Amino acid sequence: MTDAGKAFYVGADMNCGGACLLKVHVRDGAIVRIETDDTEEPQLRNCLRCRAYRQRVYAPDRVLYPLKRDGERGEGKFRRISWDEALETVAGEYRRISETHGPASVLYIATGADMGQIHNMKTALRVFCMAGGCSTIWGIASNEGWMFASQATYGVPSANDHRDLINSKLAILWGLNPVVVIDGCGTSYSLIRAKESGTRFIVVDPKFSDTAVLVADQWVPIRPGTDTAVMIAMAYVMITEGLHNKEFLDKYTVGFEHFEDYVLGKEDGTARTPAWAERISGVPARTIAGLAREYATTRPAALLPSKAPGRTAYGEQYHRAAFTLAAMTGNIGIHGGSAGSEITQRGERPPMGPAMRTGGNAVDAGSPRRPDALPSVISKGPGLAVRIHNNEVMDAILKGKAGGYYSDYKMLYMANSNYLNQYPNVNKAVAALRKLEFFAVQEQFLTPTAKFADIILPTCTFLERADAVEGAGPHIAYQPKVISPLGESRSHLDISQGLADKLGLSGFLDKPEEELLRDIVAPAVGDWEKFKEKGVQKYYPEPGVPFKAQIEDPANNPFPTPSGKIEIYSRLLADMNNPLLPAIPKYIETWESLNDPLAGKYPLQLVTSHHRRRAHSQFDNIPWLRELEPQAVKMNSRDARSRGIKDGDMVRVFNDRGRMILPAKVTERIMPGVVDIPEGAWYDPDANGTDRGGCPNVLTRDRRSPGGAFPANTCLVQIEKA
Repeated sequence: MTDAGKAFYVGADMNCGGACLLKVHVRDGAIVRIETDDTEEPQLRNCLRCRAYRQRVYAPDRVLYPLKRDGERGEGKFRRISWDEALETVAGEYRRISETHGPASVLYIATGADMGQIHNMKTALRVFCMAGGCSTIWGIASNEGWMFASQATYGVPSANDHRDLINSKLAILWGLNPVVVIDGCGTSYSLIRAKESGTRFIVVDPKFSDTAVLVADQWVPIRPGTDTAVMIAMAYVMITEGLHNKEFLDKYTVGFEHFEDYVLGKEDGTARTPAWAERISGVPARTIAGLAREYATTRPAALLPSKAPGRTAYGEQYHRAAFTLAAMTGNIGIHGGSAGSEITQRGERPPMGPAMRTGGNAVDAGSPRRPDALPSVISKGPGLAVRIHNNEVMDAILKGKAGGYYSDYKMLYMANSNYLNQYPNVNKAVAALRKLEFFAVQEQFLTPTAKFADIILPTCTFLERADAVEGAGPHIAYQPKVISPLGESRSHLDISQGLADKLGLSGFLDKPEEELLRDIVAPAVGDWEKFKEKGVQKYYPEPGVPFKAQIEDPANNPFPTPSGKIEIYSRLLADMNNPLLPAIPKYIETWESLNDPLAGKYPLQLVTSHHRRRAHSQFDNIPWLRELEPQAVKMNSRDARSRGIKDGDMVRVFNDRGRMILPAKVTERIMPGVVDIPEGAWYDPDANGTDRGGCPNVLTRDRRSPGGAFPANTCLVQIEKA
C-alpha cells in the first residue's frame, strides 16, 4: 500500500472466545475498512460482528471523555469532567469507604469484554489489591456448571476439537448452535466438512437452530431443564440392552455400579425408563430409545453438549450425565469421539510467560473455602468464602451482613461489564445500584449499567492500544495500536496507572508496557519482532483429542481426580453430603418447571439464546448489525394462536419479576410451550418500568444452582398481546 495507507493484522478482542484475525486498513490515521484473515490456510476468518467493528469504534454514542453523574441514578444525565477530577474522585471514595467500613465493603466486578494479556479484567484489580484489598466475585455465567461437573468427573475441563468432527460417524449436538455462537474460528467450516464426509448429525434442542438447518439429519425437540432425564433414560436403554462398554467402564472409571443402581431403580424403586423421561421432557420414548441405541452402536461417535442446557437449575447434573454417557460408549480419548463436552478448537502450543499478577488480596487472606467448592488443580483460589457468586451480587448489596453476606457493600467498581443487563433479575439490580454510596464504571458506551454510575471512565477499543490475544485456533494474535485513542479515552493500563498514582501507590507497573507484553507472549511465539510484524502465530497440530494420553497409557497418565480415573461416583461430592449435589449424576427437577404451581399462572418456559448480531450485550447499539434481525420473542404458532397473536404483533411478556414489550416472531422453529428471547439486548424501561429494549433478564431469577451454574434458562413467563 502507499504511505497514506497501511493494513494491520489484529486479533479480535471481545466476549465471544473466537479471537478471529482482522485485517484493518488505516489511512490518514483513520480506519477505512476491515476485512478478514487472508493469510495461510487454515484461516481464522471472522464473523459479521468483527466486520462491523469499524462502526463500533466510530459510533457517535461512544463515551470519549470522563463523565460525572448530573441527575438521579439511572437517568443517564452526566457532565464532562477532567481525568484528574475523575480519578481523584474514585481514589477518594475508595479511601473513605475502606477506612470507614473496611476494604471488604468495596466490591470489584469485571468480566470478559476485553481479554488481552495486559488489558483485561484483572488490570484494575491489581490497584485495589495494592491499596488494601476489596471484595470480588466468583462464577462464570457461560460455563460454571460445566466447570464444576468437569472438576468432579475428570479433574480438569475438556473441550472437543471441531476439526476432529470429520472423523466422527455420528455427532449429537445437544443444545449446541456453533453456527451462531462462534466459540472458535472455523467451526461452521468443520461442520460442513464433516457433513460432506458422511457424518450423521442429530440436534437436540427446543429450537430448530441455524446449526440444525445447516447439518441436522434429525431434530429432537426437548423441554428446557429436562435434558438430564433424557440422558439418564438413554443410559437405561444401554444398560438393559447390554449396549454399554463394560470393559471401558471397568478400566477407566469408578462408581458406575452406583449409577446403574439409580438408573435401574434399585436405589429408590423408580426405574429411569424412556417412558419416565418422556413424561418429563416431552421427547417420545421411542425417540429416546433410538437415540441411545444409535449412540451406543455407532463408533466413533461424538456427544457434543453445549453449555446452554447447563445454564439451568441443577445444570451440573446435565454435564455429569453427558460425561457418563461418553464413558458408557467408550468414546473418550479417541479420534471422532468426545469426552461429552462441546466443540471448540483446542490444541497444543508452547506456554506463555507469567501473566501480570494482581498480588495478594487482603480481603481474601485467611478466608475459608466455600463448603460447596471443589478442590481442583484448576481452582486453587476461587471458592473463598468472602467472594460473592455473580448471581447473588445485587442481593448482597441490598442485604449485606443482615442477609448472611460477609460485608455491607458500599462501593462498586466495575470494568468490562454491563452487569445490570447481563445478569438475572434486572429490577432487583436497579434497586441495588441505587443503594450504593459510590459506583464507578470503565466503559466505552452509556450502557444500561453505566447510566447508574457516579463516575464513568472511558476506555478505548482494542484497536487503540497494543496487546495480544490468545485464541482457539490454537493461535496467538498481536494487537497493534492501529489508531490513536479517540477523544480522551484511555486503555485499561493507563486508567489503572492513573488510579494507582492518585492512591499514592508505587510499582503498579514494574516495567514498560511493551516489555511487559513481550515477557508474557515471547516464550510462546519465539521471535518477538517477527511476531509483531506478521501479526499472528498459528499452531496447527493434528486435531486435539481430550484425555487421549489417559486412555492410551493410564498407568503413566492418571486423571487428576482422587482415584486417578473418571469419577462417575465422586467421593468429593459424596463427602459434601448435599442431596442437591449427589455423588452420581441424577435428574433433579428444576424450580419453575412445568410442574411448579407457578406454571398455572406462567405456562411458558423461557430460554435466552445467543444472537448472531451481538457478543452478549456488545454491538447491540451498532446499526449495521441491528439490520440483521430485530429483537423479538420467538414463539410457536400454537402458542400464538391460542393468545390471538400474529407474527409481528407487539406482545407483553411478564412474570412476577418484571415485564417487557417487544415484537412476536411466530415460527415453527421452536417447540410449543417454549419461547426464546435472545440475551444481550439493552434494557430500556419506560415510565412504568416496562422494558422496551428486549432484555430478557427483567424476567430471570437471581438464584444460583448448587454447584454454581447460572440458571438463565430456568424461567416461567406468560405472553399476551400488548
